[in-house]
Amino acid sequence: MSDELQRIMSIDDPYLLLREVTTRLADAQQEVTELARLRRRVVQDLHAQGLSYSQIAVKAGLSRGRIHQIRHTGPAPEGAFLGRGAIIVATPLRRDDEHGRTVVAVDDVSSGKRLEDLARSYGLDVTSEHVPVSGEIDLDRDGLVVVCGPRMSQQMRDTYAQDPVLHWECAEDGQWTVVDRQTGTVYESGQDSDPARPYDVGYIGRLPRPDGKGTFLAVAGIHTQGSLGVVQLLVSDLNAFWGQVGEHPFSTLVGVEYDPETSEPRSVELLTPLYRHDEETSA
Repeated sequence: MSDELQRIMSIDDPYLLLREVTTRLADAQQEVTELARLRRRVVQDLHAQGLSYSQIAVKAGLSRGRIHQIRHTGPAPEGAFLGRGAIIVATPLRRDDEHGRTVVAVDDVSSGKRLEDLARSYGLDVTSEHVPVSGEIDLDRDGLVVVCGPRMSQQMRDTYAQDPVLHWECAEDGQWTVVDRQTGTVYESGQDSDPARPYDVGYIGRLPRPDGKGTFLAVAGIHTQGSLGVVQLLVSDLNAFWGQVGEHPFSTLVGVEYDPETSEPRSVELLTPLYRHDEETSA
């Protein structure tokens, strides 16, 4: 019996006991989920290296059937791309100056909801919150996914500036672009071109937390349709992202053709490679 379990069992106050047991059960469930994910990942990695299930079973002291079951059941390893155990999805609030109120853009709601559904499909617990109109948000937390561009938050703008490859720039007229420092290519939204067209550019990166104790996922579009395109690509091809960058810091850009009436993505494609930041800074 663990010391923690003994501590909980010794609590006399029934209400405190109920609260402590509930919290411990939630923590334990997250731990079980992540252990199962890690176990499946190890089996998949060994199998990909050329070992048969029988060979893995012999070396691990398990039956072949058990190894085969682990390989095909339980939470998929690529879910760790989003986080471990529990994640927080944050989307921005906006100021409606005309009516003097705070609002949420429909596209941001859709992006946040789809990310939440994606995370839950991988066995992750999810909570949601908003980046306030001030743009201030606590980025020093585990499992954080922030859907917010540099336009909406100075704090996020400062964080995006740490990307060694993809650089957000704002012209004097307020138009945003993203520059690929590797190639010199400047990416702009079709909304800002003349004539305008239903096309936007989205960004996704795993960026450093201000406290230096980890990273978080950042999603943004030059306009909101870009964020929707990024989320669609994650939903349809998360395994490819996981296979290329795992949990390493990275960033990439996504081109999005969308329905001008609904903002829904019609086609989505990568515009740049998935740049691993540890590789870029060491090059």
